[in-house]
Amino acid sequence: MSDSLPPTDPGHDAQPARKGPLSFLSGALTAGLLSWLCLGLSRRMALYYALHPPHYSSAIAQSIATALKTLIVGMAFLATFSFGFIALGLCLVFLRSLFSGSAPTPASPEDRP
Repeated sequence: MSDSLPPTDPGHDAQPARKGPLSFLSGALTAGLLSWLCLGLSRRMALYYALHPPHYSSAIAQSIATALKTLIVGMAFLATFSFGFIALGLCLVFLRSLFSGSAPTPASPEDRP
């Protein structure tokens, strides 16, 4: 057996490419646009269901329709606020990367407790 080390790949030890401020800005604008579109969709859905409530003769069918309506409208507003918070967070990271001069680095596994 020889004690020679195997050849190392030069790209193997290199750190992954770091994201820059433009990446954060484009992500924030994309998430903001999706949030705005989801808000319009959510408002239209809530208005539609307010103007057209389900009317069924069966109590079970009425209950299922109301539950489904609540789930659909709730998921639309959840998507709206999720995209909004993502946009807000990316805007803050964008501003932080502008003022600090460098992008945040991900924590390495050795740094974690």
